[in-house]
Order: sequence, then C-alpha cells, then structure tokens
Amino acid sequence: MNQENPVPKKIINNQIPPFYYYIREVWAYRSLLWTLTYRDLKIRYAQTYLGFVWLILQPITALLIFSLVFGVAIKVDTGGIPYPIFAFAGLFAWNYFSGLVTQGGEAILNAQGLITKVYFPRIILPLSKAIVVSIDFFINLLLMVILLLWYQYIPPKNLWYFPLWFLALVAISLGVSIGLSALSVQFRDFQPIAKFGLRIGFYLTPIAYPAQLIPEVYRPFYYCNPMAGIVEGFRWTIIGGQISPYAYLSIGVSIVLLLVSWWYFRKAEHTLADIV
Repeated sequence: MNQENPVPKKIINNQIPPFYYYIREVWAYRSLLWTLTYRDLKIRYAQTYLGFVWLILQPITALLIFSLVFGVAIKVDTGGIPYPIFAFAGLFAWNYFSGLVTQGGEAILNAQGLITKVYFPRIILPLSKAIVVSIDFFINLLLMVILLLWYQYIPPKNLWYFPLWFLALVAISLGVSIGLSALSVQFRDFQPIAKFGLRIGFYLTPIAYPAQLIPEVYRPFYYCNPMAGIVEGFRWTIIGGQISPYAYLSIGVSIVLLLVSWWYFRKAEHTLADIV
C-alpha cells in the first residue's frame, strides 16, 4: 500500500480491518516508524551535554541507592548472591516496562498535530516508543553483563530461557502502553492513574527483595501482577535459584493483555483523531 493512499475503506466504514490487513498496512508505513523513532531519539538528547551517558548514570544511580538501602542497611537475604547482581537482574526489566508504559501511554496525546492532519496507522506511535525504550533495555543489559564480570559470577544454564522472558516483557509492556494510549485519549484521568499505578507496582514487584518473602497464602494474588512473574523469570535466568510456578502465568497474562489491548486500539483507532 502506498503511504499516500487515502484512509482504507474498511476504516472509513468504522469497521475493524482484518488482522493480516492491518499488519500489512503497518509494514507499508515502516519508513514513518523509523522516522518517528529517530525523531524521538534526537529530541531526547537535544541540547544535553551528557547525551547517552544519562542512559548509564540513571540505572547505576538507582542501583547504588538500592544496594545501600536494601543490601547494606536492611540486609535483604539474597541467598548468597551479591546484592547488586540480585537487584539489577530485576531492575533493568522493570525499567523497560515503566519506560514504555510512560512514553507509549502518552504517544497519541503528544502527537495531536500529526494525527489530525494525515492518516497513518496510529499504532505506529507507541511502536516507535517501544523501539526507543528497547535501546535503553540493551544498554541496561550490557551493564548487567559488566556486573556479572565484575563479581565473576557465571550465569546458570537457565540463561537459554532469556528470550522467552524478554518476549513476555515486550508483550506486557506493549500491551499496557497500547491500551493506555487509546484510553488516555478518551479518558484523560488514565495518565495520572497510570503513573500512580507504576509507583504502586514497583513495590509489588520483587525487584529489591526476593518473592519468597511473600507468604505462600498470598502468592496467587501477588502474581496477579504479571511483572512479578516476569521479573522473577529474568532473575531466574541470570542468577538461577528457584522460580515460583505462578511466575509462568505471567507469560499467559501478558499475551492475553496484548491481544485485548491490540483489539481495543484497533476498535478505537478511527475515532482518535476526532477526540484528541
């Protein structure tokens, strides 16, 4: 499909286009996706002296605070694992989730001038944020490797499952950000609600502490937070140990949430330009 074509007939008639049709259309606008991604990266570091150094300073600062508070002062039991490795194995996964939810959730609202002038698949906006945040993720992953080398810690064979948990992380992060971006256009209260929810979710996710501290009777409710299982899955692949059976439910929850959010976004997409 040529990018200069008018709005597809199926969308004009307020019908949700077939899945394969929509994927093909998003692919046709891939050049716009890369342009928006490049623009976001350029704006992000415009007129900054440190530039990409911020990507390293921010997680290192958070890790130092965690290590002082939970590793030195509170002395959280990590089963003999150096606390910086233990904490960062969960922190860099959470950083990806919170970053994509924050940026992707505001993608439609922050592009009012663009979506009211030209047609393109609106989902490209949160997708571009996902690519930008993925750069942060892989830089954080590089810091994780440096930590492992510093402490001379050899990851277990569970490391082969890393791609599985990464896909689950992408699914839940993209699902929440896509749904939030559409809901925020119709209901502006969802933006402050989402930011408040991220603060609460941070403490309900086993980042600074092991999930084993949660009493057994409460764990089924605890893992209703899919990031709890995903963070534990990342930690299990990197440092080994035990993983709760409930953690695997996070993969299913993430996929379901992504599909529901995708469906809702496509249903609401043809009205976003009128409401925003």
